[in-house]
Order: sequence, then C-alpha cells, then structure tokens
Amino acid sequence: MLPLNSTLPSPPLPRHAQTFEQVLLDLQTHDQGLSAQQAFERLAQHGPNRLADIPPPSAWVRLARQFHNLLLYVLMGAAVVTAMLGHWVDSGVIAAVVCLNAVIGFIQEGKAEAALAAIRHMLSPHAQVLRDGRLTDVDAADLVPGDVVQLASGDRLPADVRLLMARNFHVDEAALTGESVPVAKSVVPVVADATIGDRTCMAYAGTLVTRGQARAVVVTTGNQTEIGRIGRMLAEVESTTTPLLRQMAVVGRTLTLLILCVAAVLFGFGVWVRGMPAGDMFMAAVGLAVAAIPEGLPAIMTIGLAIGVQRMARRHAVIRRLPAVEALGSVTVICSDKTGTLTRNEMTVQRVLLAGQALAVQGAGYAPVGAIDSADHAALAPLLQAAALCNDAHLASVDGAWTLTGDPTEGALLTLAMKGGLQPAPLRQASSRVDVVPFESDYRYMATLHANPSGTGTVAWVKGAPERLLAHCSHVLQADGAQAPLDAAQWHDAVEAQARQGRRVLALACKTLPADQVRLDHADVAHGLVLLGLVAIIDPPREEAVRAVAQCQRAGIRVVMITGDHGVTASAIAGQLGMGVPGDTLAALTGPELETMSDAELQQAVRSTRVFARASPEHKIRLVRALQANGEVVAMTGDGVNDAPALKQADVGVAMGMKGTEAAKQAGAIVLADDNFASIAHAVEEGRTVYDNLKKTITFLLPINGGESLSLLLAILLGVALPIAPAQILWVNMVSSIALALVLAFEPTERDVMSRPPRLPDEPMLSAFVMWRICFVSVLFMAGIFGMHGWALSWGADEATARTVAVNTLVSMEVFYLFSVRYLKSPSFTWQGVKGTPLVLMSIAAVVCLQLLFTYAPFMHALFESRSLAWHTLMAIVAAGAAVLFVLELEKLVLRRLGVGQSVGDARVGRRP
Repeated sequence: MLPLNSTLPSPPLPRHAQTFEQVLLDLQTHDQGLSAQQAFERLAQHGPNRLADIPPPSAWVRLARQFHNLLLYVLMGAAVVTAMLGHWVDSGVIAAVVCLNAVIGFIQEGKAEAALAAIRHMLSPHAQVLRDGRLTDVDAADLVPGDVVQLASGDRLPADVRLLMARNFHVDEAALTGESVPVAKSVVPVVADATIGDRTCMAYAGTLVTRGQARAVVVTTGNQTEIGRIGRMLAEVESTTTPLLRQMAVVGRTLTLLILCVAAVLFGFGVWVRGMPAGDMFMAAVGLAVAAIPEGLPAIMTIGLAIGVQRMARRHAVIRRLPAVEALGSVTVICSDKTGTLTRNEMTVQRVLLAGQALAVQGAGYAPVGAIDSADHAALAPLLQAAALCNDAHLASVDGAWTLTGDPTEGALLTLAMKGGLQPAPLRQASSRVDVVPFESDYRYMATLHANPSGTGTVAWVKGAPERLLAHCSHVLQADGAQAPLDAAQWHDAVEAQARQGRRVLALACKTLPADQVRLDHADVAHGLVLLGLVAIIDPPREEAVRAVAQCQRAGIRVVMITGDHGVTASAIAGQLGMGVPGDTLAALTGPELETMSDAELQQAVRSTRVFARASPEHKIRLVRALQANGEVVAMTGDGVNDAPALKQADVGVAMGMKGTEAAKQAGAIVLADDNFASIAHAVEEGRTVYDNLKKTITFLLPINGGESLSLLLAILLGVALPIAPAQILWVNMVSSIALALVLAFEPTERDVMSRPPRLPDEPMLSAFVMWRICFVSVLFMAGIFGMHGWALSWGADEATARTVAVNTLVSMEVFYLFSVRYLKSPSFTWQGVKGTPLVLMSIAAVVCLQLLFTYAPFMHALFESRSLAWHTLMAIVAAGAAVLFVLELEKLVLRRLGVGQSVGDARVGRRP
C-alpha cells in the first residue's frame, strides 16, 4: 500500500513528447547506435521487423462460402429430392444453376483478404544503420528498437523512428494521414496528445522521404509500428454484408418457411383428412415444394449483378465483390477522403496579394491554363520571377497531361509563373542560379541567388512562411514601382484572412546584392528584403466533384468528408464543394475532439457534422460504425494504408485506383479507375438501377411459381388430376421464365433514379405492395391454368393435350405479364410499353420458338408428354394471356386512383413519377 503522502507515478510520456535524449535513455542506446551483439540480443527479444503473416482463406474455403445462402440450400435440397424421384435431368439442371451461381461469385470476388499482404510489402527492404559506430546496410527485417538509422531523400521509412537530427527533412505521409503535402520534420518534441499528423519529430514505417537528410532512432518495429497497428485493426474488422444480401436472406427464409408449411399442411390434410397413403402424399408434397421454388432466381440475381459490373466498368468503377454493385445503390452516406478524391491533389495558387490589390487566379491544377486578373502593378512581374526562379520543381506536358517533378507547392508557383506569361526554362537560362539557401524547418524559407541579366548586381529571390519572412522585410513594392515601409500588421491580417478560407500562404520577396557576390547565406536575407506580395495556395475541388456532390444531395445522400488534413482547410474545401445543408455544420470536428466523445455522443454528432479533420485510422472506423449504428448504409472512400480498416468496415469500400495504395485497393469492394468522386455518383446511379431491375425480376418470377403451386395444391385438395406435370413445371421455370426474366436485368436506368431518396436500409424486398402483386397475379395464373385445362377437357381432349394447353397458357400469361411488370404502377398500354426494348422482343421471340418446339417436336412429346395443338387452340391461349394483362391494367388504374403503393418505387418500380 502506498504511504498517505505519496502520489501515483505519472504515466510515461509518448515518444513524440520526449526529448530525443530521453528517448535514447529509455531505449538504452546512444546516438552512435547499438553494437552488433546488442542488436542480435534485441532481435531475439522483439522478433524480426516484419508484420505477422496471417494466412488468407484458401480457395476452397472461399468457394464454399458462395454456397452459404438459404435459397441455395433449398435448391440443393430440391436437386437431391428430384434425383430421389428419378428425375435426373431436372436434378442436373438445378445443380448446374447452383454451381454456376457459385462460380460467378467466386471469380468476381477474388482475394478479398489480400489487404494484409499488400501492407506487408510496404516496409522498406533495406536500411542504413549504425552498428558498432559504422554505417552498415542491413535488411530492414533485422532492425530492432534502439538502432540508429540514416535517412535521405527517396528512402522509404523502415520502422517507426524518433528523429535525432534533421536537415531540411520532409516526409510524404499521405498514405497514413491523408496530408496533401509533405510534412516538414524537426527534432523538437510535441505535445503528448498530438495526432499522428502533428507529430513532427516522428517518422513512420512505409512513408516516403521527399527531401533532406535525417538521423533517427528506431522506437518500434514490426507489428508495433503504426502500419502494424493498422494491419491488426484490419484483421479484426469483420466484413459486413450488403443490404441486398440481407434482404435476399429474408426472402429466402420467408419462401422456405412458407413452402415447408404449405407442404406439411398438404401432407397432413391428405393423410389424416382424405385418408390417402402417406407415401403418395409425401411425393405430392415434394412436388409442390419443387414447383414453389424459384430455381432461376439466384442465377438471375447473379447475372443481374454481373450486368451491373459491366455498366459500372464503363463508368470507371471496377467491382471486386459482386454484391457491392447493388449495395452502392442503397447508400445513404458517402464518407469521402479529401485529397485526390474531392480535390485534384494538385496545389493551385488562387490569390495573389500585392500592395493595395488582390488578384484572382483562374484555372486549377498544374496545367498553365487560366488567367491572372489584369493589374497595372509593378510588383506582379518580379513576383512571378521569384515564383519561377526560387523553385526546384519541373513541369512537363505528357500526352496532354501536365505532370510535376518536385514539391507540390513549388509546382503551384511554377504554374502561376506560366499563367503570367513566363517560360521557366528560358528564364532560368537568362538568370542563372549562383547559389541557394535550401528550405529548412528551422528557418522556414528558401532563397536563391541569381545573376541579373542587366548586369547590375545579383538578385536574391526569397520565398517562405509569411510569419518568418515578413520579419526580414523592411519595405514593400508599391503599384507604381516605389518602395514603401512595410506595415507588417496589415499583411499579417491578410494572411489570417486567407488562412480562414483554408489556403496556405507564402510570401515572396527580393533583395539586390553586389555583382561579385557568389555565396548566399542566412545573414544576407535576414534583413532588408523588399516584399513583393503573398500567394494563397490550396488543393482545389474537382469541378466534377462539385456537380457530383450536388447530385448526391438531390438523391438524398449525405456526403461526409473525413480527412487527415487540418480542420480549417477541410471546412473551406467543404464549403467550395457545396456540402453545407440547412441544419448541418461545416465546422470540422477534429480527431482530438472525437477522442473525448463516448460512442453515444459520437452517434449524435455524426447526424449533423459534415467534416471530420485530423482523423486517424481508429477515428475513421469509429465514424463508420457510428453512422452504421444510426441505421445508415455507408460507402467509404480512401487511398492510403490508413483507410484500409475503414474501407473494410464500411458497407461499401471504395478505393482509388490511380493513386491508391495496394492495401486500400485490396480492402475495397470497388476500385475507381479515375480516382474521381463523380464516378461514385455514377456508380450509385447504376446500383439503384440494378436494385430496381432485381425487384422487377422477383415480382415477375414469384407469381409464376405461386400460380404453379396453387394449381397443384388445388388439384390435390380437390382430388383431381394435376393440370401440369412436375417435369413440365421445371421446363417452364428453367427455360421460359428465366429467358423472360433475364430481360428485366437489362432494363435501362429510370430518368429520375437520382432524384428520389435512397430506400430505407430495412425496407423489405417483399414490400406490402409487392406481396399484394405476387398474390394477385398468382391467383390469376392459377385461374388461367385451371380454367384452360378444364376447357380443354370439356371439348374431349385427353389429359396430355389438356396439360399441353395449360403449359402454353402459363407461358402466354408470362409473356403478357412481362409487359405489365416493366411498369408496376404506370400504364403499359403506351407505344413505348407495347413495343418494349429490342431485348424484350428478342426474348419473347425465343420463348415462342421454344414453346413451338415443346408443342410440336416429337422428341419433346417423348420427354414431357406434350401434344400438338390446333391453331384455333393457340389463339385461345394467346387470348388468355392478353386477358391477364387487361386485368392487371385495371388493377393499376384502381391503385393509382386510390394512391396505393406510391412509396414503393418510381413510375416503373412503384415510386411517384
């Protein structure tokens, strides 16, 4: 027990909050690194610097998963039962449908668990490490905590490190944080609760050094690194199922329960009420179950999704997992990264601030297209020269696209100079560089010394952070070319105004030096600079993303930005994208603020907050889970390693194909080939179309099975002959029904598909309206089958001929019902409704040919006990089908007058037009 006057020990500070001397002491090392013996001992203690190898599921396991569906279980049971009944052909057909469905899903899904393997490849294979005081090249897997490594531009970080020395050291951490520009690093410790993007004294495994040199001590390796932690999170995230799969599971359970109950009631009625033999009634019950099962539904659903895959591929969305096709159509919230998805990931100068004037700059990205507001200002020309000369970047046009080599901020300055009419290459030749003071985080500016083409002295061009550079300026260049004393407070106000709009501000200045000066150092530019002006830079929104956000809002989909960037910048971009709506706030909720919230508080916050900044991988998963807890269907976009766990957690993970990491692509269900948010909106549109068409397919298929089942049930209850034989039912179900139902999967997108709100996540596939239509049409089909069968017997036809009449009547009713089901609420008696689409007419022609074969081919007579029919009988059969369409049009008219079913779909799937 502690003494009364004692206090509990304080928890140890994290590495980024300690001085590097404290870190070295804690790790029992020093700035010259470990000895080889110490490294050997620590390697045995900590293990190799690689991520744990978690084997992915085998191909057999992934194939077996494709059969884990209740409706497929019923179909497999039907295949077994039909085989036991001796119907080997029927059994083989059903088994083939099941296998086809599984194989298509298996091929499309691919290696869903390969994200972990992709992350493992991000660790650097080699590292420069101090061992026994000598710099040695070692395998990165042999690094241990306490090793001191040397880092330079182009290196990929081999482990998580604490910096001991840094000179002009910049690291691209976009894969971990989403930060749009490389981060300047230093050895100065930061606050203990700093987010990963603000830990400037740390560098993390898998990130890339873009500039400078550093020496650092390894603090964590392998699974203990940030990338290792993300890998563990990814392994712990359970893949979610899509709304369609959840609804189809409900449909499967409902159908299974209904079919088994009816079969059991039929068996009990026949045995205990009618006194029929139990064996006969068992076979009758099995026949009823086979008739009621929609054998073609799983195959048609898979084919419909595959058609959606092809449509989305034409719109730059590559589908990795088949059910994601429809899932995108049901999303209610899209959580998008900022950099490169909503924005161009190309820094752009939007404002030039001169003494007394503010100039707007047109255009976006690195293409030098766009004008600078015309200005008669003496400072503009030298400012553009400073932007081009105090610059190490290069821009080149390749196949019409401008590509940058160098720092993104310098690329923006180079583009600005070109928009102002300067050509960097000739300018750099005319004003050759004599010396340079490179950018360093301690000084926060860069300066270059150039020969003056006029021969009068040399010129130092300087660019840097305004808060540092303004202190070095004594004057400012006025519009008339005169120099006036600098009012620093006024310029600081201008900087703050631009920062509030999310823009990054740089100051540009110059100083004339003696003609014989060939060296430049910090003392030369520490005072006496002439301020030329400020430039305000931002990664601008994509123009197509602005339109896509508006389209999503019209479709009732919330767009939420989750980024690792700073809150002010994120909120400014959200405003430019038009993400604000009444009742919601564009003020960013930051990672540290999010950490203080309970799950219940976060669930409340995500209802109205549109922007989340400085978000870590844990924050992203929490945000996705909070939205899902509120009943939202969430699509999550991402491109970095840090996005992979959230991509897997989301209902639909959308990875970037061009700039995304392999880990993100493997975790996502969809990959955007063009990294464009607008492609997500197009994919949502296609997803909604897929769902609409699947709903039409179900509404088409189930009444057919219902009519067949009711006919068999009524015949058994009345003790009369079956109007259609079980083999003939399978012919209809597997041939004509599927041929007609497939047409519905190709139905075009509705005009207003992106004007209606998303369907409720828990909205059943079998809604009240759909159930009414299924029951009503089933009764019509039963009446048609029984009526035409009895009519044939009434004029002396034998049982085989009467059954042939009933089968053809069933197919005729299917054909006319197809015209009706394409428009569930609106009239089908229109020119467009009558002529259909080319696919509709081709499908009907194919079914007619198949039925003529069924009716008149001798070998079909032997297989299905069918008989040839007279032409006047065929005319009566066609009239029976037309009667079904006429009755359904009357039903639609009554429902429209009563306003029933208006919330089920649009004009063609039940919603208001």
